[in-house]
Amino acid sequence: MAEYEKIVLVTRKTRLAELVERFNTRSQARFYLEHAGQDFEDYAREDDTYRRSLDALHKLLELGLPVQQVDRSLVPTFLFTGKELVVTVGQDGLVANVAKYVGSQPIVGVNPDPERFDGVLLPFGVDKARVAVRHVLESQARFREVTLAEVVLSDGQRLLGFNDLFLGARTHVSARYTLHYEKRAESQSSSGIIVSTGAGSSGWLSSVFTLAQGLTAATGGQPGQPWRLTWEDPRLAFVVREPFISRHSAASVVAGFVSAQQELEVESRMPSGGVIFSDGVEEDFLAFNAGTTARVRPAAQRARLVVA
Repeated sequence: MAEYEKIVLVTRKTRLAELVERFNTRSQARFYLEHAGQDFEDYAREDDTYRRSLDALHKLLELGLPVQQVDRSLVPTFLFTGKELVVTVGQDGLVANVAKYVGSQPIVGVNPDPERFDGVLLPFGVDKARVAVRHVLESQARFREVTLAEVVLSDGQRLLGFNDLFLGARTHVSARYTLHYEKRAESQSSSGIIVSTGAGSSGWLSSVFTLAQGLTAATGGQPGQPWRLTWEDPRLAFVVREPFISRHSAASVVAGFVSAQQELEVESRMPSGGVIFSDGVEEDFLAFNAGTTARVRPAAQRARLVVA
């Protein structure tokens, strides 16, 4: 236990809490939802279940260490010293967002509402959280070390991705850039580039393959098999979305694997509006405009998820 100084309990606002924050009162939030034809009681049940789970966790985690509750919005600026045991309480996306900021610290994913959330990254119910945390404190826990994606800009800025990275334009306009891969350079115009980790290969990346398979089958071709990487796979996979062929853009390099030995390099040709974000969080982005080069590779840092 001496290895850890505290337990950091990472939470997220429920849908109802966000609406109350927006409309100031619960009754105003109710009026808004019911006026829009939505079921307020569903929001209320979700909120009540989440609050009960948090109250129970605070009692269950009385294990001799202080427990500090931190909202998800504060995680990017929270100072992790390397002495924290991190417990996330929310949907799978909360684990993905937190993993980028905690370094090699173990993460215990707790599902506060199993009837509502699938919990692929949340192996523990509230009733199992105490045992999971004790196992970590007593060096008896089992882990999965998940490969993260990393992008580093030419000015030194850096961003990690648990599921995926997106490089492209902020709005629904074509992204323009030069892609460098396997000693080839190609000017492209597309809807952007998705770089997926193994953990993310069943998400956004899989939807691209679903589209490709559907179009291939509809036009009489033989669909290929989608790429599926394990969480621990040291490679990343990239695909170019909707590449456009013109006098000034080509599409001969639209997919591939990225490794420590084979990076992906992208030079922005967008005067403004270019962005890079990870895991679908568009608010936390790097500007990717003309004069900026991005180098994408598997990160040396890995996420350590406690498993049942």
